[in-house]
Amino acid sequence: MTAHAAFWPKRLPFAISPPATSLWVNLEISAKRYPDKLALVFMGRTWTYAALLHEAEKLAGYLVTLGVRKGDRVVLDMQNCPQLVIAHFAILRIDAVVVPVNPMNRMEELKHYITDPDAKVAITTADLAPELAAASDALPTEQQLRHLVVSQFTDVFDPVAAGPENLPPHWHDWLVPVRALPTLAHGQVHAWTQALSQALPLPAVTATASDLAILPYTSGTTGLPKGCMHPHGSIMHNAMASSLWGNGTPENVALAVVPMFHITGMVSVMHTSIFLGATLVLMPRWDRDVAGHQISKWKVTHWTNIPTMVIDLLGSAQIEKFDLSSLTYIGGGGAAMPEAVAQRLMDQFGLRFVEGYGLTETAAPSHSNPPDAPKKQCLGIPFMSVDARVVDPDTLQELPQGESGEIVMSGPQIFNGYWKRPDATAAAFFERDGKRFFRSGDLGRIDEDGYFFMTDRLKRMINASGFKVWPAEVEALMFHHPAIQEACIIATRDAYRGESVKAVVVLRASHKGQVSEQDIIEWCREHMAVYKVPRIVSFAEALPKSGSGKVMWRALQEAEQAATS
Repeated sequence: MTAHAAFWPKRLPFAISPPATSLWVNLEISAKRYPDKLALVFMGRTWTYAALLHEAEKLAGYLVTLGVRKGDRVVLDMQNCPQLVIAHFAILRIDAVVVPVNPMNRMEELKHYITDPDAKVAITTADLAPELAAASDALPTEQQLRHLVVSQFTDVFDPVAAGPENLPPHWHDWLVPVRALPTLAHGQVHAWTQALSQALPLPAVTATASDLAILPYTSGTTGLPKGCMHPHGSIMHNAMASSLWGNGTPENVALAVVPMFHITGMVSVMHTSIFLGATLVLMPRWDRDVAGHQISKWKVTHWTNIPTMVIDLLGSAQIEKFDLSSLTYIGGGGAAMPEAVAQRLMDQFGLRFVEGYGLTETAAPSHSNPPDAPKKQCLGIPFMSVDARVVDPDTLQELPQGESGEIVMSGPQIFNGYWKRPDATAAAFFERDGKRFFRSGDLGRIDEDGYFFMTDRLKRMINASGFKVWPAEVEALMFHHPAIQEACIIATRDAYRGESVKAVVVLRASHKGQVSEQDIIEWCREHMAVYKVPRIVSFAEALPKSGSGKVMWRALQEAEQAATS
C-alpha cells in the first residue's frame, strides 16, 4: 500500500472476498429477495426481478434444446435492451460462456466472432440478424452457425404506448418490426417469442468461480481481436467491488446507456445492479433528451458514462426542464473529463465526476477515484484488491514516484489470458514478488498522493469518445478495397470526440483518379463498425518506410500532431 491509503474511503476494506458462486446465482438471489422489485425499465415498460428470472430460465431451457452445454460459447450481438440482459443470464444459467459482440460490427468483422470462439449458436435482434447470418454463410460449412435466435424490439415494448419521451422520432425507423427474418445456409433461425414460449427442463448449475463465464474480445497492435478469458470470479469481484465503491444499495437506480456488450457497461452497470438487486433503466442508444427524461422520471441515482455524454446532456436546450437531483453518483472513463465541465457539474448540481480506468482484461476498473476525494483528469487510485505499479517497459523494474512508465496491475479481477493465444498471454504477464502482473500497455505516473495519471500510450491505439480503435485492425479491413494498395491509420484531433480516425491511403495505379476520398469513407461505412470508419482520408504517393520495409506510422502521426496543434 502506498500514499493513496490516506485517501482510501474509510468505510471500505482494501480488499474483498467475493462469493465463489456462478454469476447466475446473483440474479437468482435478487429474485428471491426482491421478486416484485423493478429490475428493468425499457421504453416505458418494466420487468420485476421475478419476471426477469422467469424469462431467463425459459430462454436457458430453449438453448439446451439447441445443444448448448457447459463451456460452449454463445454469441450475443445486441444493443442495450431487456433481451440482452435476459440472454446474458440465460447463457450463464446453463454454465455456457457469453461472447459479447459490438452491434456496430459488420459482416467481415463478425466472421471472426463466430470462428474464433467456435460458436454454433448466436442471439441477436432483427436489425442485426442479416449481417450476422451473412457472416456465417460466408464461412466454410463446418464453421458456420447452426442456430440463430432473433428478437424484435417490439417483442418487449409497444411503440405506440412508449411515447416520444422514450422513443424519439429518429428511433422509429430503426425499431420497426422486420417482417422477414434471414435464413442460415446450414442452420435454423428461431424467433425470440418461440424460444420463450414454454418452460423447459434445466440442468443444475455447476459453474464455480474458476469456470469460464465471459469471452469479450479486445483488439491490439497486430492481428485480429483476441478473446479475454474471464471466469465467474473476476467478474464477480468487480461487480461486488463496484457496488461498494459507489455506495450501492438495492435502492440504486442505474441509467444503463453505456453499451453492455462492452466490459464497463456489462460489469460496472449490469452485473453490479443485478448483484445489488437494483433497477436498470435501459437505453439502446444515446439521446440526451431521452436520458434527461429517464433520469427525471425514474429518479436515477447512479450514472456510469463517457464524458461526451455529460457534455451533450448539459448542452441540451431542455436541460433546465430535467430534474437531476436524484443523482448521487456520476462517473466513468474512456476519456478524460474536461475540467470546465467537471466544475459545472459541481457548481450547478453538486456532483463530483468520478473518473476511473480499466481494460477489457481487467473486468473494467483497475483504478478509480475515491468518490469523496476525486482528482480531475486522473485515473484514480488502485481499485479494491489491486496492486498497481509503474515499471520501466523494457526492464520491468519499478520506477520511483513521479517517473513515467508502463502501468501494470495484479488482482483477482484480472483475466486468465487470451483465448487460443498462449503467445499473447505470455507476453502480457510477468511475475514479481510472487504475484502475476498484467501489462496494460499504457504509460503513466504516480503523484505524491498515490494517484495514477496517464502520460502516453505504449500501444498504438486511437481513443474516439471512449471507443478504442486499433489501427492494425482498420488497416486490415481497408486492404479488402480493390483500389487500396496501402493504408496507414493514425489519430487526428477532434474537438468533440477527443480523437478521430484518419487514413493515409496509397491507391493502386489502375484506380488513381477514379476513386475519391469520400468513396473510401463510404466503403468503410459499409464494411466496418462506424466508430472505426476514418473521418478523414488523405491520398499519398507512398508511405514512409524503414530500412526493413515497415511503414513508419509514427512519422505520419507526429506530422499530423504538428499540423493540428
